[in-house]
Amino acid sequence: MSEEKTTLEQEVETEETATAEQTSETADEAVTEESTAEKTDTPEDAQAEAEQEEASEAKEEKSEKKSPFKKKEKKKDKKDERIEELTDQVKRQMAEFENFRKRTEKEKNQMYEVGVKSIVEKILPVVDNFERGLSAVPEEQKSDAFVDGMDKIYKQMMSVFAELDIKPIEAVGKEFDPEYHNAVMQVESEEYESGVVAQELLKGYMYRDSVVRHSMVAVVQ
Repeated sequence: MSEEKTTLEQEVETEETATAEQTSETADEAVTEESTAEKTDTPEDAQAEAEQEEASEAKEEKSEKKSPFKKKEKKKDKKDERIEELTDQVKRQMAEFENFRKRTEKEKNQMYEVGVKSIVEKILPVVDNFERGLSAVPEEQKSDAFVDGMDKIYKQMMSVFAELDIKPIEAVGKEFDPEYHNAVMQVESEEYESGVVAQELLKGYMYRDSVVRHSMVAVVQ
């Protein structure tokens, strides 16, 4: 009797174990099917997504055809490049013209300076003769009308020289400077030190900052 009971209990435990295993496998299959269902889209969803993508692409193509922005940008870029090119050309031409104007002005000033110096060099001997003649007039004859007239002409010439920026070079009492003075002799002097101009033999002149004629001087030895 006890052996039959033991056998019966073993069969019941075997059936319960099999039932539990079957239930577990069923639950696993249900979970797997549910997961697969979540990961896999339905055919309706896939079709709807495809239709949405096609509609979006068609909309983009339509907007590109209607919108002229790209073509306008290309035309604007070419226009801007042309404007920049022309602007650069104008700036270069203006710079060249400015350089030409400065160069022409400089050449004109140089030519004017050369012309003035050339004329002054030819007039200076006349001025020298006026000075020699007036210095040779005796003191008692300086009030004569002729001498007075010659003196006024000389002063008028010196006034014109001043207006043209022509001025005599200072010599007597100045230290000898080869840029302005031409030493033709050496003398002894108690009044001036060695190397100082003691006597002016022929007056020199300058036009602005350039020497027209050097002064001929005697320098203390």
